[in-house]
Amino acid sequence: RWFTHFYVVSVLWNGFLLICLFRAEFLGESFPLWIQDMHHALGRDSQSEDMGNEHFSALLVLLLLWLHSCRRLAECLWTSVFSSGVIHVVQYCFGLGYYIAVGSTVLCQVPTNVRNGKKLSVQICWYHIIGVMMYIWASLHQHRCLAILANLRKNKSGKVVSLSHSIPFGDWFESVSCPHYFAELLIYVSLAITLGIHNVTWWCVVMYVLFNQALAAVLCHEFYQKKFSSYPKHRKAFIPLVF
Repeated sequence: RWFTHFYVVSVLWNGFLLICLFRAEFLGESFPLWIQDMHHALGRDSQSEDMGNEHFSALLVLLLLWLHSCRRLAECLWTSVFSSGVIHVVQYCFGLGYYIAVGSTVLCQVPTNVRNGKKLSVQICWYHIIGVMMYIWASLHQHRCLAILANLRKNKSGKVVSLSHSIPFGDWFESVSCPHYFAELLIYVSLAITLGIHNVTWWCVVMYVLFNQALAAVLCHEFYQKKFSSYPKHRKAFIPLVF
């Protein structure tokens, strides 16, 4: 349940970055000096070539990332039913830092000051459309799977009656044990596509999400198999038909 804190931080921080980028791109305002200093410290050359389309891609990705955090926060508050499990303090601190760093990573994909005094020229490309469609598709399935997990602990009237684990069925649960983790990976892949596919930095983020979610999925899959003798043998842990 303390994952809720991650999404509170993400909504506030990435919402702030989104406003800064929006004002810079559409109103021609400068980034705050401390953000420019942060970019410089991270090695981003503020005088690099002006690529308006890359700026719009970063703005769109930051918007999608913020919307993802808003949805996950809402699900933590009103959908999910958490057990009494605890989180390690190192994992907790890392999680807070991650959601601050991931938005900053998007912002660092564009120069901070080359567009000062200019307004953004919006150019919607094919990869924006594909990325957004994939994002919506993966987000819908993730929400459905999280609702399925929550409903296992509720009665028909929506009241929580148990905190024990049960075998989930429906949607992508028919193929994998942890479809919500798989959907998380797809969401980050969709953001990589929206950035233009070629962004190496964001693909590094995708690789982190892949290994992080895969590890969690394997542990959860093994838990299901040990706890339930009747657990479906055809289900994979993470990626349908593959892993």
